Amino acid sequence: MVAATSPERKDKPKAVNFLLKAFWFLVSEWFVIGMGVFIALAYKFPTVAMNYGHIRADISIQYGAVAIIFLISGLNIPRQKLLTQAAHWQAHIVTQVISFLITPSIAFGFASAIRASNNPNINQWILVGIIITGCTPTTVSSNVVMTREAKGNESLSLIEVSVGNIMGAFITPALVQMFLSKHSGFAYGNPTNSISLQSLYARVMKQLGIGVFIPLFVGQVVQFVFPNQTKWVLTKFKLAKVGSFCLLLIIWSSFSNSFASGAFETVSHASVIMVCFLNVGFYLLFTAICFLAARFPGLSEKYHFSRPDTVSIMLCGAAKTVALGVPLINAQYGSSSDAVGYTSIALVLYQGEQILVAQVLVPIFRGWIEREIEAKKLQAQADLERKTVPEEDLSVEGQAVSDEKQHESTSASGYSSETGEASVVVGPESTEKK
Repeated sequence: MVAATSPERKDKPKAVNFLLKAFWFLVSEWFVIGMGVFIALAYKFPTVAMNYGHIRADISIQYGAVAIIFLISGLNIPRQKLLTQAAHWQAHIVTQVISFLITPSIAFGFASAIRASNNPNINQWILVGIIITGCTPTTVSSNVVMTREAKGNESLSLIEVSVGNIMGAFITPALVQMFLSKHSGFAYGNPTNSISLQSLYARVMKQLGIGVFIPLFVGQVVQFVFPNQTKWVLTKFKLAKVGSFCLLLIIWSSFSNSFASGAFETVSHASVIMVCFLNVGFYLLFTAICFLAARFPGLSEKYHFSRPDTVSIMLCGAAKTVALGVPLINAQYGSSSDAVGYTSIALVLYQGEQILVAQVLVPIFRGWIEREIEAKKLQAQADLERKTVPEEDLSVEGQAVSDEKQHESTSASGYSSETGEASVVVGPESTEKK
């Protein structure tokens, strides 16, 4: 006799499975959850990760964390592939034109439209921050990490962020001066201190040299000298995850600086909400423009960028950096000016929101690339099967053709013999008649 199973025992496996699925889902989304945790820490303890704070984030994070990210990139990317992508001038033109021409113009257009509405709830310095955000180049570290996670062209992203930030050191200040000129309607936000631009150039070059180029060079040298050991270390210690964690530290420092300056407390809630929704719309719009520029539907397939290259262009062309934007704001307005807090809000929020939205888009991009890879594998396998037909099959096929021809010949000869026999039979009859 079998004992009846209680409802609790039936439901228990389902509950356990649900909890396991929920647990692994949270583990897979650890980056998004970690970003929320670090933003909460920045709000509660802003002086910990602010510049010149308890952990000296201006050194430990702005240089240390960024250097670790690009050291890992140098260890991971083959040298020949990096040199090849450096000559990919078509991708450089598309990405940088979008970053320095299209996105600043769109940001300026939206800021002008909002200013024309004369909404008293919108802080006018927030609009200046939106314009500055549009003028900044692509972010230094998050693009490389996101491209790696999406299985895009990581080496191309590395080249794009390097080229973009070197160009941005000279182009961004000029764009800001142009969009904040006296005829633009934003003359109140135009600083005129030329010395600050010189200090800005020195600071940005120092940041790129110590945080990007030197670690990248060291990683390439280590990979060239110890190729097998480098692969083992990358796999064993999961250095890709370490790079993602360093990116969280950069976000923590950015928000800590904003909370410490009191920027979010001095503007209206309407301004902050407007900026949040506008940033998400900007990022999605910029991403769509990058996709159309890389794979325009009206062009032939041979003029399209590959899917990995397209993902790299979308992630680099739509992103904006606080590494150059925040020093630009501090250099132009002075670190003690109230304008620094107002103009930094849009840029700092965009930094966090672009990473959050990109985390949603990365699985989509990865699946898009993986489907093409799988389709190419199936096509290559089918082509290989058609080309490499076994010789036994060819001999059998040839024998079948030979038998068929012989059968046709036999049928024809049989018909002739029957005709011949018929003529023999008829022959005597004709003789007898004669």
